[in-house]
Amino acid sequence: MQSKIAAALKLRYSPVAILLTDEKPEGALQFKEGRWGCVVAMFTAAARGRTAVFDRKTFGCLGGGVGLGFGNQYKNFPGGIEYFLSTGNKDFCRSEVGKNLVRNMPALEEGERYLKTPEMARKFVDSLPITEVPATYVVFKPLPEVSPDETPAVIVFLANPDQLSALTVLANYEGGGRLNVIAPFGAGCHTLFLIPYAEGRSEEPRAVIGLTDISARKHVDKDLLSFAVPYKMFLQMENNVEGSFLERESWLQVLKKNQS
Repeated sequence: MQSKIAAALKLRYSPVAILLTDEKPEGALQFKEGRWGCVVAMFTAAARGRTAVFDRKTFGCLGGGVGLGFGNQYKNFPGGIEYFLSTGNKDFCRSEVGKNLVRNMPALEEGERYLKTPEMARKFVDSLPITEVPATYVVFKPLPEVSPDETPAVIVFLANPDQLSALTVLANYEGGGRLNVIAPFGAGCHTLFLIPYAEGRSEEPRAVIGLTDISARKHVDKDLLSFAVPYKMFLQMENNVEGSFLERESWLQVLKKNQS
């Protein structure tokens, strides 16, 4: 599946299609069962041309399980996810279980400090559109490799500030002034799939700017963010490339600046 948007923006990496399926793709990258890994690292591999697959035993980390739509894995987080995201849980880390875990996960004790208090962190977790996807596998696949008989759930672009600007304008091309793009707080995998997938089930879906997760930034080029689009919104945006600003002088000047 080729993208007019990708061609017009001259993206550095391929857009990534996220698919739900009961068939495991051959030769795909996959975390080993029970081993830690970051979903965002798999996403960047897909943007570079590899296919990656996840299931309910190979989602990398508990946050990744949530972000990929494999239910509320946060209920299994040692010491409480609300403490990990905020101030840490020193009492838990003094327990026998905690002492063993904190050696490899120091933030259990001091917290990531992404939210001010455990109460605020709990409120954030409770607000997430946690879901159980109706499929065995979640697949990250380079968009050009998607076949005509496959229907992605979400398409994700990696874009620099100029390209992100163009994507935001294109998302609003038929919007009539509505707020068509959001940049919510969340883990990298929340903004790649969980939140855009929820948007895709709404009557008026919105695109999601993401990969602002500090913990995930080490897996992403310093000048790139993600722009995730529910599939039906992606098709609308694709149909609007021709005749839009992407063919006009203002954008062509910006494009020339990016190529110099």
